[in-house]
Amino acid sequence: MSSEQGPAPRAQAWRAVAGCVGRSFVMLARRQVHLPGENVGRVLQFADGSTSRVYRETAVRAVPREPCILVVAFRLRLVRGRAHRLFEAESLLNTPLFVGFPGFVSKLWCAHDDRGVYRGFYEWDGAERAHHYAASLWRVLELVSVPGSISYKVLPGLRRDEALADPARMETAAAGAGQAWWRLLGHP
Repeated sequence: MSSEQGPAPRAQAWRAVAGCVGRSFVMLARRQVHLPGENVGRVLQFADGSTSRVYRETAVRAVPREPCILVVAFRLRLVRGRAHRLFEAESLLNTPLFVGFPGFVSKLWCAHDDRGVYRGFYEWDGAERAHHYAASLWRVLELVSVPGSISYKVLPGLRRDEALADPARMETAAAGAGQAWWRLLGHP
């Protein structure tokens, strides 16, 4: 089963984000957040014909009991040319907006594709937790994104590294969903 939904109610989303930020700072102070480098520079190819370079990876040491993949996509307003590189550098400051959400395991930060679309390719512990995060994140992203450009997809029962090693597993997890912006094809 896979799912794609919209934003959480604003008050609920902002309470969740505030709680996340508080937990994130505790995690950062305890050095529980890591920036592995194994996937940095890797180019991912998606079923919509786009490719995206992984420019950062963030992880916590957690083994999910109910693994799932979450893919988030958005297009930033007013970011063009060299400003994309500035966004990539600045985006590290956004880490407290997600690592403190319950269930976070890892995130691959994917640079903008040729259409200007950024993606986050996450592993999460629990599909409901991933939905909660993505629906809350939507309210943050809508402040800086092109209207109508925010999307997310949750794929339960799948680990990130399994999908990277065998991208066909994403289609299987999505019950043959066909061509889609979120579906990984491989590495060109």
